Amino acid sequence: MKNHTIQKLIYELVSKLLVFPIYKLVFKGHLIGRDNIPQKDSFIMVSNHGSLLDPPLLGHALGRNISFMAKAELFKIPLLGFIIKACGAYPVKRGIVDKNTIKTACKKLSNDNCIGIFIDGTRQKNGRVNKPKQGAALLAFKNQKLLLPVAIVNSHRLIRFKFFIPLFSKIVIKVGKPVQPPQSSSRDDLNSVTMYLQDKINNLIG
Repeated sequence: MKNHTIQKLIYELVSKLLVFPIYKLVFKGHLIGRDNIPQKDSFIMVSNHGSLLDPPLLGHALGRNISFMAKAELFKIPLLGFIIKACGAYPVKRGIVDKNTIKTACKKLSNDNCIGIFIDGTRQKNGRVNKPKQGAALLAFKNQKLLLPVAIVNSHRLIRFKFFIPLFSKIVIKVGKPVQPPQSSSRDDLNSVTMYLQDKINNLIG
């Protein structure tokens, strides 16, 4: 419990002191659908993925303590590694989700931490959901937690250059209504919920 409280405090400090200036001042971040974010119970946030900055930007905007599965290599990147670790992220070796990864996710959910999952498993050049994985749906079934579809718009093109001058895109984060977990762990049920989430997120992107 003590470690959980300390991690939550660090999360809030990093969010306000480091992530807020980047989200609001650099990328003019804007959130749509705040009323759809559950405030009491933990949930599984499911999103598209276009940038390495997605985890801290999403965590800050939603205002909940959200832990992301992140590639182990990201923890070695200066500053970014510190931020994602402080925000409760936990490493996954080259995208392989093993039993320990699942156990960690379940433990965090039981401790009232929300889990963030990029449904494609890796960044997409077009910023949309293209080949979704069923992991989020399975985790929702195992823990009987709501799935929260979220779209982060323009993160795949955060910085562009015009005549060597950096231009920063405006980030818009759109939150859809929570989705119930699958009724079973059958392939059909997991696939049905996963495809529904893909459609919801891509519709939010526009």
